[in-house]
Amino acid sequence: MTEKIKRLQQEIDSADAIVIGAGAGLSTAAGFTYSGERFERFFSDFEAKYGFHDMYSGGFFPFETPEEMWAYWSRFIWCNRYMDIDNGTYKRLFELVKDKDYFVITTNVDHQFQKAGFDKERLFYTQGDYGLFQCSEPCHNQTYDNEEIVKDMIEFQEDMKIPTELIPKCPKCGKPMTMNLRSDDKFVEDEGWHRAAERYDDFLQAHEGQHILFLELGVGYNTPVIIKYPFWKMTAKNSNAVYACLNFGEAYSPDEIAEQSILINGDIREVLNV
Repeated sequence: MTEKIKRLQQEIDSADAIVIGAGAGLSTAAGFTYSGERFERFFSDFEAKYGFHDMYSGGFFPFETPEEMWAYWSRFIWCNRYMDIDNGTYKRLFELVKDKDYFVITTNVDHQFQKAGFDKERLFYTQGDYGLFQCSEPCHNQTYDNEEIVKDMIEFQEDMKIPTELIPKCPKCGKPMTMNLRSDDKFVEDEGWHRAAERYDDFLQAHEGQHILFLELGVGYNTPVIIKYPFWKMTAKNSNAVYACLNFGEAYSPDEIAEQSILINGDIREVLNV
């Protein structure tokens, strides 16, 4: 592994451009765990009442009322979007690439890249953002920052319920708001989403054929068509490209790009801090 890490560092230093593809494993390495101590600290009352044992399961639970659902989701959003949890993993990644020509594509929705210092204009959040609401219909393609209303939901909730007047409603049609998270065909791709997608495409085209490092961090197989498969395909098409995969127990590449691949089965935080 030491030799692989050395080779990865050499590629970071010498690459013309770096494309970072980040999945849930990166945030897990950074401390964003959905079970255990964090869950017990913020959701023990929900666990006692409903019997689920992690934040992820709670996100799909059919709560009895909107007031209770938003009590849960406001805590969830605050824990995973606005609290400072990062154990230094994202900041370390930024230090490694900040002087390089980089771009980030991520399925993570926790906003940690911007909080660590990454340039907003070099980020493409494909699956949404915990910090945004949208119309549940949706009646229009616009998203809304939710920090202030989430603060109020947390401050004024009692007995696992928020006040009815804090239930978010669409300002245009009056129907309930929901999270801007891609879970079905109602996900809103707003203007900012489309601009980020265009910047990502422009970046790839501008560096086509160059020495590109495709650095994949913690990407699993839930949505491989967004990052993993395109990284493999672009590496195969470009003999100057290198594909690096850091993933605890799941570092793999096809035989077609084996010579161009650096596969590191290890804890992302530990590898980045070597």
